[in-house]
Amino acid sequence: MAKKEGLSVEEGSKMAPEKFYIKIAADGPYLLYGNPPIDQEIILPNEEGSAWVYQKGKHFETNENPVYLCRCGFSKHKPFCDGAHKHADWDSTETASHRPLLENAEVIEGPTMVLADNESYCAFARFCDAYGRIWNLVERAESEKERELVRREAGHCPAGRLVVWDKETETIYEPPFEPSIGIIEDPGIKVSGPIWVKGGIRIEGADGKSYEIRNRVTLCRCGQSSNKPFCDGTHASMRFCDDIPLEMRNL
Repeated sequence: MAKKEGLSVEEGSKMAPEKFYIKIAADGPYLLYGNPPIDQEIILPNEEGSAWVYQKGKHFETNENPVYLCRCGFSKHKPFCDGAHKHADWDSTETASHRPLLENAEVIEGPTMVLADNESYCAFARFCDAYGRIWNLVERAESEKERELVRREAGHCPAGRLVVWDKETETIYEPPFEPSIGIIEDPGIKVSGPIWVKGGIRIEGADGKSYEIRNRVTLCRCGQSSNKPFCDGTHASMRFCDDIPLEMRNL
């Protein structure tokens, strides 16, 4: 685990420039600093119906610093805060551990790759199921085609629940994200997903203590996660919908 300026940074990740960070307001929204781009990230399926790609959607233009992002789930101006948290019935308590994600992860070792899985951070994006579940794939992956599928499925996990590395070189595979924010939409199951924080943006709790800095993190925006501030997939079971129209963009 790397250390930078007293902050913990997950292996394989790097910290974003200091101007980019998120401060969690006690009983209130996420305060996003640095003006990283904010875009819909729409989950689309492959020919078998499994989650396979992200499609850029609506771009949310704002010049404010900070930007106030809803975390209670009740705003009428999602993904932005409109003050609804002041009157909503929700629990803003942060319950997530500050321990490094990999410390509590289950480790699955295959012939050429190793997979770490911390299920507490599951955002229910389901990329891990395409063309064979990743837990089965890693146990037999030897060819480059098999290895690439493992890397893809792990790298598309927005929460970073799944981390994979090369067994021989111990190189961790991480997508090369720039600091940015995704508003995940999941039309396949007709729900709206979490806030996807990419590129090592620091997240500071209401108590002033920063969580481990990671390349991929998902923050709860339905207000009902039991692992706040992080998503635990509850948005799927509660059928959370933000009512933001999907705007597919061809990039």
